[in-house]
Parts: sequence; C-alpha cells; structure tokens
Amino acid sequence: MNIAEQLEQSEKYEEAYAEYKKMLVNNENNVEILTRLAHLANIVNKKEESKFYYAKILEVDPSNIMAHEQLLDIFVDEDKFKYYLLRGNMHALQQQMSFAKSDYKKAISHAKDQQEALPARYLYAGLCEEQEKYTEAIDEYLKISDFDDKNPIVFLKLAELYEKTEGLVSAIQTLERGKKDYGFSDYDEVLAGYYIRNSQPDKALALTQNELTKARALFDLDKNDEGYDVLMKCKNQLGNDKLFHSLLAQYYFQKSMYDEAFAEIDEYAKIDPNSALIYQMRALIYEQKNDSFNEHLNWGKYNIVRGDKDVALNEYMTAYRFNNKDVDLIETIAALLETEGDKTKASEFYERLSDIDPKNTNALQKLAEFRESIGDIGGAIDYMDKLKSVDPRNQYVKDNYERIQNGGGIGSEGILSFLKSIFGSKMRG
Repeated sequence: MNIAEQLEQSEKYEEAYAEYKKMLVNNENNVEILTRLAHLANIVNKKEESKFYYAKILEVDPSNIMAHEQLLDIFVDEDKFKYYLLRGNMHALQQQMSFAKSDYKKAISHAKDQQEALPARYLYAGLCEEQEKYTEAIDEYLKISDFDDKNPIVFLKLAELYEKTEGLVSAIQTLERGKKDYGFSDYDEVLAGYYIRNSQPDKALALTQNELTKARALFDLDKNDEGYDVLMKCKNQLGNDKLFHSLLAQYYFQKSMYDEAFAEIDEYAKIDPNSALIYQMRALIYEQKNDSFNEHLNWGKYNIVRGDKDVALNEYMTAYRFNNKDVDLIETIAALLETEGDKTKASEFYERLSDIDPKNTNALQKLAEFRESIGDIGGAIDYMDKLKSVDPRNQYVKDNYERIQNGGGIGSEGILSFLKSIFGSKMRG
C-alpha cells in the first residue's frame, strides 16, 4: 500500500491529498489518482479543485459515469446550465436519447447567453441528425449560425443536411454562401465534390487542388487525355487510392479499352471488395460489349450490395433468360426466392439446378425439405436417396431419413395441401 492510501485510511485527508497531488505530477492522466484527488478534495472542502479533477477525468475518460454523477451533485444547485448539459451527456452515454435531447433543451434555456448555449445546441443538433430528424437538425444549426457564424463546420453540417432533404443545389448554395460571406476556404474540396456530383465539372476544376478531383472533372468535360495525364503524374503518390483506379477504369471505358478497364476495376476491388461500384462499373462495360447476361448479372450483384433484393431478383431473372444453365446464377435465384418466402418458385429453380448439376447436395436437400413440407413423402425420400448416393455421410440424411421414411413431420404446408385436396376451393390459404 502506498503512502497516500495509508494516510487516507488513517483519515489524514489533507496529507493524503497532498501525496496524491505529488503522484499526479508524473501520472497526469491516471483516472484512479484523479478520482482519489476529486474525492478527497470534496472531503477537505476544496470544492473548486474537486470540480477540476472530476472534469479532468471526463477529459481522459468521457464515458466515465461516476464523474458525471459527482459533477451533477455539485452543479444541481450551483449551475443549472452545466447540470443539464452533463445530465444530457450521461443520458446519451446510456443510449437514452429522448432524455438526452430533453436535457440539452433545458440546458439551452438555462444558459446565461447564446454563446454559453452553443455546446448544448451542437449536441442537440447532433442527436437530431443521428435520429434522422433532419429538419429539426437544420433548424438548430441555423440558430447556431446566428451566433457562431465564424465556424465553417456549421455550413458543412447544413450542406450535408440540405443534400438529404432538399438536394444538391441547396447544399451547394449553403457552401457558396459561407465562402462568399465569410471567406471560408477550408471546405473548397468538399464544395468541388458537390460540383462534380451536380454535373458542374467546370466549377469543380476551377476550385480543386486535388489531383483526383481534377482528373474526374476533366473526364466529365470530355477532356479524357488531359485527365489521363493528371492521373499518370500522381500515380506514384495516389496509385493505392481506390478512386485512382475507378477513374482510370472510367478513362479506359470512355476509350472503349474494356480489358484495361476490367483490370482497373479488379484493382479497385482489392482495396474495397464490398463496394457496389465494382458491379456497377462491370455492368456498364458489359452493356457496351452487348453481353446481356453478364450485364444483368452484375446489376443484380450491385443491388444485392445496396440491399435492394427485389430489384436484384428481377435483374437475376433477366440474366437467366440469356443463360439458363449457369449454376451459380440458378442457385442465387433459388436462395433469393426462398429468402423472400416463395418456396414453391424456389423449388422450381432447385429442380433446374439438380437437372444441370445432379450432384449438387444443396439442391437435393432443399428439394427433399420442400417435398416433405407439402406432404409428398415419396418425393422427399426420392431426393434423399439421391442425396445419400452422392454424399453417403450427409448429416441431413443421417438425422432425417428414417423419420421421413416412416411418414413423420408432414409440416403445416403439407397439412394445408392435404386439406385442400379434400375440401377443394372452400379452403383458404
């Protein structure tokens, strides 16, 4: 036990406090020492120092609930603004966002002036944004801009929110106003990016200092060779940037150099393998090559990555019309249909898969499961026999063959099918 702890246990608080302060000199971010100092300062009636150490703890460990609670006890009667601000922070840490927003509102109302209220306003606006209440967030940032108009972050946040609610033009106008009225240049590259996305490459080119943005703007202005020259000059510095490879792929695409474009897309995929852009670029190339199968196959993959399964399924179905023998495609369609709950349609594709690839154990198992579910025990056994011949040690066969052979496990769909066969159309699905 160190000297400070011994003194504290002996209730020699002033001396213990002095010892902990010595220890802090070489351990200024040690939360344990700061906690002891804050606690002892309270005991020896050094309230301001206690506040200082608890605040220091939050600098080192912003999620420290104990420090929040202690400061709340201190500020509850002393400073309502700080009290509600801290309580809002604590509720946010505890994921109680509605309470946090309420506290930040109260902090704003208890601030002595608008400058003091700014931290609470920023936190309130940030919570609104997290909750996708963009209009509410915009209103708050507009209030902030009245009192913190020298801060370019305000205009950046407003631009982001306007893009989500009103579109690119409003976002651009916001940044242009910040640049014109306040001389902000910190976000020139952000504004150039907005210009690119809004089909204003000339304005982007005039503003940007970024070589990749310059190349993108030149390509969009149909100055392909100039854009290529820019890329080649920065190849050594930016050659590992995924944007570099996507722009080079764009150049080769516009030059109808499709093999070279594919090679650059492959380089892009090594850096960001989960990007939907990979499949979008490939689809566009296959479209130019009049390869409809691969075009729609890649649009399907593109929409899968984006989370739009219905559109993906339509694209895969279109690809299937151009090639109905691709095993991977058929298996993908079957799995998607199954995920969407259309087991009957899925079984048709699993049957197709089984015809093309008789040893496909996944197809055989899925067909056995489907046949059992509709009460076709004989059909289920037929597929299980095929599965057993392909994979004698198959665990599904081991676990279910005897049960199904004995007529067990007809399933709810099988019962419904059986009842319909007896009572006909009077039965509702």
